[in-house]
Amino acid sequence: MNVTIIGAGLGGLTLARVLHRHGIPATVHEAETSPMARTQGGMLDIHDYNGQLAVEAAGLTERFRGLVLEGRQAMRILDRHGTVLFEKGDDGTGGRPEVQRGELRRMLLDSLPAGTVHWGHKVGGARALGDGRHEVSFTDGSTVVTDLLVGADGAWSRIRPLLSAAKPEYVGEAFVEVYLYDADTRHVAAAKAVGGGSLMVPAPGKGIFAHRESGDTLHTYVSLTRPLTWFDAVDFAEPAAAAVRIAAEFDGWAPELTALITDGDTAPVLRPHYSLPVGHRWDRVPGVTLVGDAAHLMPANGEGANLAMLDGAELAEALAAHPGDAETALAGFERAMFARSARIAAESVRFGELLSGAGEEDIAQTLIEAFGTIDEAARAS
Repeated sequence: MNVTIIGAGLGGLTLARVLHRHGIPATVHEAETSPMARTQGGMLDIHDYNGQLAVEAAGLTERFRGLVLEGRQAMRILDRHGTVLFEKGDDGTGGRPEVQRGELRRMLLDSLPAGTVHWGHKVGGARALGDGRHEVSFTDGSTVVTDLLVGADGAWSRIRPLLSAAKPEYVGEAFVEVYLYDADTRHVAAAKAVGGGSLMVPAPGKGIFAHRESGDTLHTYVSLTRPLTWFDAVDFAEPAAAAVRIAAEFDGWAPELTALITDGDTAPVLRPHYSLPVGHRWDRVPGVTLVGDAAHLMPANGEGANLAMLDGAELAEALAAHPGDAETALAGFERAMFARSARIAAESVRFGELLSGAGEEDIAQTLIEAFGTIDEAARAS
């Protein structure tokens, strides 16, 4: 069986790694020109009920433990005045250890045979050839024909149209991200506010969130519930002006909090959030399937990377369990994935509704309670 994976993100690489462990060859085609072509994002909390199960299936638990940033599971919630409303330390026993996304991806890449990933292969299109075989064409003019095609190519998947007409829609919220470097010496007040792990300062329709990443780097995520036209009016080509405009939405907040926006050492980057319909699924199409955001893109809820990795691991295990019968493997995999992702997507929507319906005085408590509910639902799935 010839397995072709489109996308060298965490889901596609986990799939390739677990297939490799079972002696099933696979090739991964990635649009980026190299592993270092772009920054791989910030911190990820890898959960013991999904992401860590995938790491175990990949045989990489010990290496993964070496990537964990100790202490980063600590969390605090502040109000707009900088008053601590809730604080939880990290005693090392939590089920959500934090790692850098880039290092996790590198771990997976390093675990694969040389030449598994074909860099600089941007998909131009894909078509069915019959009998479950597909042809993928790349923008460089090359093509590949495969017995099994897996779209692990994210929100704007070029493989999804083979299975579904669904397209991501804007959910009404976006993040604006900035980094603060050498925070303990150069951004002392902001570093003190964030503490040793993550910071949440929620308010109706907006919020300031931050992570302490490796060393004393702070990664700020400013959440704003605004239409895309509102963000279109912000000139992100002028970083200083954009930071001032975004910070203006938090007028009257404590200066150590707004400093997480205005004192950034990087230009503000806009990250609009999109989602596929809750419960997105498709009828079984021979020879092709999807994993991760390509299959079940949902609003930001901390589950995306974890679900992608679990998808990849479970698909590989299903294929290994049904040698010579890929269709039985794909049908069983999709059935489980559809149910799991629908439950978590529904909880994510409920989470958003709880926050949007909470007033400023009780939004922090609503957030704490909602996190507990999402964890319980995810574990039950």
